Amino acid sequence: MAKSSGSGAHQQMSLDLLPSALLATVMTKLDIASIRSLACTCKAFHSCASHMLCFIPSFHLLDIAPPAEYIRPLLPPNPYLRSLKVDCMRLDDSSLDCLLQPTLQELCLHNCADFSGRLLSQVGQYCKDLRFLYLSSLAEKRGRSIDVSDLEVLFGGCTQLETLILMFDVSMFLRHNFARVWSIAPATLVSLEMGYISSVMVTELLSPPVVPYQSIEHIRPSILPGIQKLCLSVDYITDTMISTITNNINCLTHLDLRDSPIMEPRLAFDLTNAGIQQINLHGRLKHLSLVRSQEIFPAYFKRVNDLGILLMADRCSDMESICLGGFCQVTDTGFRTILHSCSKIFKLRIYHGPHLTDLVFHDIAATSLTLTHVSLRWCNLLTNHGVARLVSNGNLSVLDLRDCRNIGDEALRTISNLSELKALLIDGSDISDMGLSHLSKGAMHSLVSLSIRGCKRLTDNCISFLFDESSNCELRELDLSNIPNLSDAGILLLAKRHIPLLELRMRQCPLISDTSIMVLASMKVDEEGWYGSSLRLLDLYNCGGITQLSFQWLKKPYFPRLRWLGVSSSVSRDVLDALSRNRPFLHIVFHGEELGMTGQWDNSDDLYMHDYDEVDELEQWLEGENAGYDEDIQEAENNADPML
Repeated sequence: MAKSSGSGAHQQMSLDLLPSALLATVMTKLDIASIRSLACTCKAFHSCASHMLCFIPSFHLLDIAPPAEYIRPLLPPNPYLRSLKVDCMRLDDSSLDCLLQPTLQELCLHNCADFSGRLLSQVGQYCKDLRFLYLSSLAEKRGRSIDVSDLEVLFGGCTQLETLILMFDVSMFLRHNFARVWSIAPATLVSLEMGYISSVMVTELLSPPVVPYQSIEHIRPSILPGIQKLCLSVDYITDTMISTITNNINCLTHLDLRDSPIMEPRLAFDLTNAGIQQINLHGRLKHLSLVRSQEIFPAYFKRVNDLGILLMADRCSDMESICLGGFCQVTDTGFRTILHSCSKIFKLRIYHGPHLTDLVFHDIAATSLTLTHVSLRWCNLLTNHGVARLVSNGNLSVLDLRDCRNIGDEALRTISNLSELKALLIDGSDISDMGLSHLSKGAMHSLVSLSIRGCKRLTDNCISFLFDESSNCELRELDLSNIPNLSDAGILLLAKRHIPLLELRMRQCPLISDTSIMVLASMKVDEEGWYGSSLRLLDLYNCGGITQLSFQWLKKPYFPRLRWLGVSSSVSRDVLDALSRNRPFLHIVFHGEELGMTGQWDNSDDLYMHDYDEVDELEQWLEGENAGYDEDIQEAENNADPML
């Protein structure tokens, strides 16, 4: 024992004797996750990690939302900092002095609900070298408008800005002088995205200013002449807005428009054949997305038919990505025109296509298309035969067939031949347990994400059919929500397979109980791993058998990597508060919202993978070892009523 201790002391001394400059040089090559891992291994690395925060070039911390007292020590003055990405859910204006550092070129601040519009002007004053700016949920909790003068200061200070993403309700800006301020936006701006803006404000923003006594022949300068990418969520997509965008932005290569009408649009506030044929007049467009959402009102593009799509397709031969949602009057003729006219397309997404049938893909093998991403949501006339034709294009990596009710086991048999498939979403389809066995023989070896939500015929046996004990499974995201016959026995089978899942959704499964939570909490993905170590997201919303007993297993040290948790609203508030104190960086959602870092735009095709550490070193680094929370939860449970 003494010899072992001496060996440890010798190792510690050897680390202490290494030059700090050498350690710091090595650590500057690592990301924050790797640095925090090293910081917890020994005092030498901890000291070096704390010191090197003064010259690290990038700081990305989006997996947790640290409060001000934790973020300040991590962000000392740093003349080398170029990129900063932080979840600001627990921050406000008082943290601006440490967040806004003058050398920043990339700044991403998520969940800025507690900040005021002053954030914009402060960025303009202190971050003059900024190239990329992302802000979400700005001032949403303050319930007031944002002064347009703050935006003016931003543009006046950040003269090199290239990308601006404002993921919040831009209509909160006072309309007075709103359009004028955009006329002084940096000429370097090439990408603009907005969470919400009215169609009228879009037209005003992009229309060149009218100068008094100016002749009609005089060519007025365009607003935002260098914009190449434009992504907007509006109230109505109209012919007027399309015309304004097309006539005033000549360099556009990426156009993404989404609307959510609150009522059936009138002719003046709708998109028609006349408007859609104005798209891509300059011939530079590579990516096009036009989506009418039914989240608020069941509205569709009723004034666009096959003729409009035909006229648009004439100018779209160089298109690489097309997304059309809510075009209820377009038939197979229109959709086939796109496939046969756009030979370079590799991403195709069609939502709410009630007239789309198998005929769209009847002769797809005769084309030169190389599709990698296909989404056909709510296309209920599509059958197994159409899917078989589609997957003859063997390069598919993302396939989304959610809510296509006529898709069954035969479709899975053909899908299993896709050797490069990374994501498969078949929610609400007519598949069975036996059908899923086809996947285990082929595509399951490459799948990273699988969603079988709402497939009513599935039972516990689907788990054993999916995961062969001898197979090497790459799956990291699994959605088993709304499967009435899925029980604790199925989750036990899942745990026995030792699949290192990062996200598991089981919402609205009436037979899931406390036993499933105990099984997952006790699961090891390898012999040396922590219990329940891999899960970062767990959705248990409205599971029938979850009681307060489960919360004993949701506290530390179980599920050490958990970041998102969904539970029912019937859970005692005292129990939730106690769990929040035990796990201050855990996002707990109990109103039924979908979990995870989901944004305004549909990014289901943008898969990414991270190398996650086995233990949560950052929490150890920030808050150290905290005790006493077990008693808090036990006391809360004793005082709470039993949960339904």
